[in-house]
Amino acid sequence: VRRALLCAQAETIGLPLEEVCIPIQASNAIYEEAMRAMLMRYLAYGVRRVIFGDLFLQDIRAYREIRLAQLEMSGLFPLCARDTSQLAREFIASGFRAILVCIDPAQIDPAFCGREFDEPLLAALPPTADPCGENGEFHTFVYDGPIFQRSIRITRGEIVKRDGFWFCDLVPANA
Repeated sequence: VRRALLCAQAETIGLPLEEVCIPIQASNAIYEEAMRAMLMRYLAYGVRRVIFGDLFLQDIRAYREIRLAQLEMSGLFPLCARDTSQLAREFIASGFRAILVCIDPAQIDPAFCGREFDEPLLAALPPTADPCGENGEFHTFVYDGPIFQRSIRITRGEIVKRDGFWFCDLVPANA
């Protein structure tokens, strides 16, 4: 997803955006150091808890908890252990709109790339796919919903295969 769309998303939701930049194909050590440095800045402001949207990947949760504990911080996981089928349907029913922007073709058909995340998509997913893509089946870009001041205007661009994954380029409509 283009950086301009990430910035537009944060702006229309009304939240500050802090990017943690790491090089392409960075090692885990580089990633961890960049995250530690950012978290240390927040720790200096008195922040002690960090919220994550992880759903059920317990190994990822344990990893986050260990890293946070090293900084005397803790994690909040409000979506953890939620039924992902129900969560996906609540997301759609609440008025959120999203597009599948990255597909793992080893898990779902590349034809899903660029599709709207909606009830017809959920019905078409294979039974092995998690409805929220929690196992890396897909990633989405959310462009509208009840927390947005306005919808982010986008145009679907080129769909390409790169590094074994399929990507749908989203272009800001005013670009």
